[in-house]
Amino acid sequence: MKVAVIGATIIDVVSYVDKAPEYGGTVTINDFHIACGGKGANQAVAAKRLGADVLMVSAVGDDIFGQTALENFQKNGMDTRQIIKVPKVSTGVVMIIVESSGQYRSMYYRGASNFLTPENILQAAEDLKSCGLFVIQLEIALETVYAAIDFANKNNIPVILNPSPLHEKLSIEKICPCEFFVLNESELQILTEMPIDSLEKIEVAAKKILAQGVKNIIVTLGSRGAIWFNEGVTEFVPTLKVESVDSTGAGDAFVGCFVKNYADGRNILDSIKMASKYAALSVTRKGTQDSYLTADEFENL
Repeated sequence: MKVAVIGATIIDVVSYVDKAPEYGGTVTINDFHIACGGKGANQAVAAKRLGADVLMVSAVGDDIFGQTALENFQKNGMDTRQIIKVPKVSTGVVMIIVESSGQYRSMYYRGASNFLTPENILQAAEDLKSCGLFVIQLEIALETVYAAIDFANKNNIPVILNPSPLHEKLSIEKICPCEFFVLNESELQILTEMPIDSLEKIEVAAKKILAQGVKNIIVTLGSRGAIWFNEGVTEFVPTLKVESVDSTGAGDAFVGCFVKNYADGRNILDSIKMASKYAALSVTRKGTQDSYLTADEFENL
């Protein structure tokens, strides 16, 4: 099954420090690198490295970062026909500070990703109809997210929505046709305005969204694993215990691996189990896409 990933392409500018500076302070950077990122791009690369057939629908600027991103997609063997190049606009950039504990802070500029429009979804219609699964995030305009979900719904294509980063104007009503809603604890708390400081409270919050029509909710819990909810199902999935070096991109690793396994016909629970392990292993390496294992590497570990 071919998978369409509809999302942002952003370049990561990453600094590694012992501890992030306080306001007005300065610290020494221990290591630094620039890499290809963006939630959509990350999830697409993770899925592709595990063997998925991926169509990337995205936008880049007409700058050196845009060229770097396109070359990265092509190097990973992705279908890039529906990546548009926006003239006189910078490719998106995210600046990340990773502490020695593995925790991180980030801020980003969407750049060309803001120029992926509903019209681009319609222009890609024939290629999109050949896909059996859509994967979408919120680093692109909400109108484009809604257009992609609507297109998928009209063509009976299931959608995995990763509502990250959360948008204050996100309409639950418009994303209800999605087959899967994959989000972390913090996003669940913000979206529902409910406490999530225990598994029982996470379940109550998740069921609030289920009651509005979403079919499946997967809440990722970092080092604890993940929980899957649908009507009549609450399934906790633990993960591997590892030493975290860099947790950036772990959520995208989870989604990419889940997508690959679900597209291959695995059941939901087994797909979550594989995704939890893959995400855990990603935090043992530095970087986002740089930390994603190939299928052979994953199998060996």
